[in-house]
Amino acid sequence: MPASVISTRRTPHIRIAAVRRDARQILAALGETTADLTISLVDDAAIHRLNRDYRGKDAPTDVLAFAMREGLRVAGDDRELGDVVISVDTAVRQAARRRVTPAAEVRTLLIHGILHLLGYDHERSAAEARRMRRKEQGVAGVLRAADGLRHRGVHTRRPAAKDR
Repeated sequence: MPASVISTRRTPHIRIAAVRRDARQILAALGETTADLTISLVDDAAIHRLNRDYRGKDAPTDVLAFAMREGLRVAGDDRELGDVVISVDTAVRQAARRRVTPAAEVRTLLIHGILHLLGYDHERSAAEARRMRRKEQGVAGVLRAADGLRHRGVHTRRPAAKDR
């Protein structure tokens, strides 16, 4: 399950390897062990342009998701999940407000973005928002459990070379 991370800016608060590891664990928790995903860590200016051009919202946002499994499909593209774009600038500000680390906020945004790629949409209805929130909390719990194992010296299974 390749998870490519692209950073268009210096991210002193965020470790690219940790984002990649989180993405793989999120995908595994959601049963998407063969999915290909791209994560872009950008600044507010870049996400502002994307939000304006693709959603008609002339403002920066925290996370955008561009799903590849919607609309017309091409044979053999079933592994392509899509792209998650995260504004590190916004994540750092939100982390300060929520009193969490920037890495924890990026993790939360990554979960949120991946769920959007899988069809979850909190804007459709209150019921869908609750469903998405429960799924976010469940996946976050899986990641916290994996963190606990790593901190105790137990390593979670690393994907085989063919899965990376």
